[in-house]
Amino acid sequence: MVQLPAENSILAAAVRRAADEHRLSHAVILTGRGDLTAAARFLAAAHVCEGEHKPCLICRHCRKALEGVHPDVISVQDTEHKELTVEAVRALRKDVYIRPNEAERKVYIIADCRQLNERDQNVLLKIVEEGPPYAAFIFCADSPAALLETIRSRCVMLKYDDGAEAPLRPDAVELCRAFAAGRLLPVTAFLVGLDAKKPVPKREEVSAMLRDCWRTAAEALLLRRGKPRPEPSCAEEARRLADRLTDRQLTGLESVLRQYAGECDYNVGVGHVLGGLAAKWEELL
Repeated sequence: MVQLPAENSILAAAVRRAADEHRLSHAVILTGRGDLTAAARFLAAAHVCEGEHKPCLICRHCRKALEGVHPDVISVQDTEHKELTVEAVRALRKDVYIRPNEAERKVYIIADCRQLNERDQNVLLKIVEEGPPYAAFIFCADSPAALLETIRSRCVMLKYDDGAEAPLRPDAVELCRAFAAGRLLPVTAFLVGLDAKKPVPKREEVSAMLRDCWRTAAEALLLRRGKPRPEPSCAEEARRLADRLTDRQLTGLESVLRQYAGECDYNVGVGHVLGGLAAKWEELL
């Protein structure tokens, strides 16, 4: 059974609003937590729906799209290889120029953008830019950093959050506690150790760690301003930060974590991100 985005979710509301205003983008990067494939089918249903308010979820096109059997909603994925084969990419490029079978649009769901190497992405970039008007593309990515900037700049970014609060990553807990010490050495020691790891952590891993820390710092700020209870997933560390840092430090930390978590979405080296974060923290002390 496909678990659809809740009707009151941010993603569902954004898709329905765009459909009602006739401005559904033909190229979307779908990121976030939860079942991205199910969320992508919901978006694909909006493209092929024949109801008045899209996606209606009851017309024949919607039902087929949600069940994964619509001939004009094509999932692009290779479960037997780490990357898409050259043949699969060539077949996609050829198929784009074949008109839809049943619906007015043809939607390609790239189910796992980690399977796209740079060559594949450059081929897809040309199709996204110059493909036929009936073709739409949905890129499912755990992190936007999995895609080249040239792809990202030509797509609308949509975030899907299924509402399930994941616990903090262990490395995020350790970094939050280093910040809570209110001194420079614990933070620099942690960041230097992280940068010295073999292999060096990927940008996606550093981004996930910093986003967890950012979420915790934001919860700590809300606690400081009167929120009765922090989110359960980061409650202990949020309270620790709220109790041990000054208002200025906590406000600055939230801003710095937000900045450097965002930097990880671009082609920036991990060392640059960690070094910049340490320097900014020193300024807050």
